Amino acid sequence: MYTLIYITTSGASESKKIARKLLKEKLVACTNIIPEIDSIYLWKGEIEEAKESLLIAKTQSDKVGILIKRVEEIHSYDIPCILQIQVKKGSKNYLDWMESELE
Repeated sequence: MYTLIYITTSGASESKKIARKLLKEKLVACTNIIPEIDSIYLWKGEIEEAKESLLIAKTQSDKVGILIKRVEEIHSYDIPCILQIQVKKGSKNYLDWMESELE
């Protein structure tokens, strides 16, 4: 099984830093970075707004636990958003490529 990990960060440079570490450690096969997103969220009962970056990481489902722990260790936020999105189906060639990169 395969998974997308949705991670928000303080900006594109932090997304790139996290992406490179996850790639070097073979916890992900590929990442995508959306450099700037507008986030509106509740924090301690108040509505907050922030400019953030979105990092999407592609990996095998059995790596998710260690990946989440690793991101928590290197992320600048006290409570980073790290969400697993299960991939139910995808291009066989792409999934085979991911598998070969993560061995």
